[in-house]
Amino acid sequence: MKIGAVFPHLEIGEDPIVIRDWAQTAEGLGYSHLLVYDHVIGAVHEGREPKLWGPYTEESAFHELFVLFGYFAACTERVGLASGILILPQRQTVLVAKQAAEVDILSGGRLRLGVGTGWNYVEYDSLNEDFSNRGKRQVEQIDLMRKLWTEPVVDYKGEWHEVERAGLKPLPSRQIPIWFGGFVDVAFKRAAEIGDGFIFGSGQKENLEGMKQLQVHLDKNGRTRNDFGVEALLNYQSGPDQWVREVQDWIDMGAEYVSMRGMALRGQGKGLTSPREHIKILETYWDVVGELAD
Repeated sequence: MKIGAVFPHLEIGEDPIVIRDWAQTAEGLGYSHLLVYDHVIGAVHEGREPKLWGPYTEESAFHELFVLFGYFAACTERVGLASGILILPQRQTVLVAKQAAEVDILSGGRLRLGVGTGWNYVEYDSLNEDFSNRGKRQVEQIDLMRKLWTEPVVDYKGEWHEVERAGLKPLPSRQIPIWFGGFVDVAFKRAAEIGDGFIFGSGQKENLEGMKQLQVHLDKNGRTRNDFGVEALLNYQSGPDQWVREVQDWIDMGAEYVSMRGMALRGQGKGLTSPREHIKILETYWDVVGELAD
């Protein structure tokens, strides 16, 4: 089992030294990868129709994902860099392909690109992208990115994208793996059809149930676990009595990855009281579950 750490964007703060220390501590302890969430802007929820149901507001802090990965690539040597997840359809496809390629090149091939469609239509509107067709458009985005990462010159004409005899340079040395994230059946279906893996981001009970739904779609598409990866996010707030059991559940399910999430979810209290605590809990958690790591 590869055990990673979720970047605690809500509570880590803005001190670059603390952020560096968090990443280097995780690497030094033996964590396999650093997983980072993505939002560009936050929105006020009140007085909107339709309502915004997601957990983040204008008060929620997010470091920009690709810039942060560049920083991590420079201050670490081994740990993987996983987006969990990048809200792909609110971003320009060719630019994402370029940014991802650059991170993979500068990190020595450590990027795993988790993508999803998101929930915040205000964010889409602010970035001048269409919220209503985001799922279908994401499928085309992935097709185009894979071509851009492997072909020096691309001719592409889709429903939403056109590239005429142009390409990225430098190219990554491999096809960057694209994983999916989400909470609904259509996300599981899409991942089983065109994805390299899936990242489960709910609570343990919901994640295990989602795995059953995903497996149905994998079976329908003739996919095996040899060519499809699974990761689940596990909550620090579950407590030491549950930590080993939760990791073992995913070992039993045949998953390759889990990641410890130190931020408190809704209903779990206010979370940790200082950025430095997020560095301390990396060791606390690893002392309990590290023996299960590859």
